[in-house]
Amino acid sequence: MAEIETDTSKLPPNTLVSEIERTRASLAKTIDEIADRVSPSNVARRAGDRARERISQIDPLIGGAAALAVVSVTCYLIWRRLRK
Repeated sequence: MAEIETDTSKLPPNTLVSEIERTRASLAKTIDEIADRVSPSNVARRAGDRARERISQIDPLIGGAAALAVVSVTCYLIWRRLRK
C-alpha cells in the first residue's frame, strides 16, 4: 500500500485529531466491506443468486428437453435393474 507522507508537526492538534478520525472511519468502512465479502452466508447467497440467474436464462424448450433426458435415463436404469 502506498504511504502518504504528511508533515504532522505543522498541523494544529484539532486538525490532526479530525484527520485521525476520518482515517479511522475509512478503515472501519473498509473492514466492514471485507467482512461482508467473506461472510460464508453472503458468499452462499451470492452463489445461489448467480445460479438462479443462469437457470432463468435457459430457454424453456432446452430445459424441458434436459429434464426429459434425465427422467428417461433414470427410468431406463430402474427398468434395467428390475429386469435382472
